Amino acid sequence: RTAPLAVPAEIPGSPYSVRILQEGFSHPPLPDGSFQADGTITLVRGGPVTLLVDTGGPWGGRRLLELLAQQGVSPDDVTDVVCTHGHSDHAGNINLFPKAKVMVGFDLCRGAGWYLPHPVTSGGRRELDPGLLEVMGTPGHTRDHVSVVVGGTAAGTVVVAGDTFERDGDGDEWRGLSQDPAAQERSRRDVVALADVIVPGHGPPFRVIKD
Repeated sequence: RTAPLAVPAEIPGSPYSVRILQEGFSHPPLPDGSFQADGTITLVRGGPVTLLVDTGGPWGGRRLLELLAQQGVSPDDVTDVVCTHGHSDHAGNINLFPKAKVMVGFDLCRGAGWYLPHPVTSGGRRELDPGLLEVMGTPGHTRDHVSVVVGGTAAGTVVVAGDTFERDGDGDEWRGLSQDPAAQERSRRDVVALADVIVPGHGPPFRVIKD
């Protein structure tokens, strides 16, 4: 079972808090098949890592900088960017963070095109801050989709899950957008088993109720 989160904008924690800078959305398709969407943007900070999970679409770059400034964060303050996958509504502004390590799906790089090995490619997890902040593979929506796990928050374990979940109560609609529905179904089960709160790609965060 799931339930809405009482205060969805920010989840305090020690040391890491989770702030939803932009709540993603996805409108129903028009008759010609086109549709409008933008992804959730999440700021995780409080410890040695200042992390941005997904960056929204390139049409929103100026707005993203404004949202960060409202939190007292400059682009140079961001140590890490993790884009859950490479679609433009999630990875459209990585150019704004040239000093950060940037992970888009399974690709991890820093500086002027230095690509780095990491354990997610072989089924492991990439630890950003051991025991508190890590990246896990959640393939399905795309075959190299990842999610971010934040421990120690006031709401428990938060998983910023990208498009593994479109939104709370997304039923089967995610299947039509999935590169590998069977893999995504497994990833969804993994996230539900781990998370107390899920931040989906196109809607407000929600609580996982474990009976």
